[in-house]
Amino acid sequence: MSDTKVPDKLYQLTGDNVASVGKGLYVVNTGLWRYQRPVTDPDLCKRCSACYMYCPVGCKVELNTHYDTNLDWCKGCGICAEVCPANAITMFEEVGEE
Repeated sequence: MSDTKVPDKLYQLTGDNVASVGKGLYVVNTGLWRYQRPVTDPDLCKRCSACYMYCPVGCKVELNTHYDTNLDWCKGCGICAEVCPANAITMFEEVGEE
């Protein structure tokens, strides 16, 4: 038997060990880090997709009437509200458990 280390599953699949964390990849709900959240007014949204294009984590979702936010991934940076030409997105402070 050889003394060489058996590569983990990610390395076996991709040949690259860069993305490996421990024994695999982990999904982290990054929306829990947020201190403010974007709320879109569907009546003001012009569906221009500026928020969608500028969102650094890609958490904007297109609905039939407007763009909304997947709060599981939103970090609350406020970029979407800043770039919205219709001012349809307002940032509200998260109210946590005290």
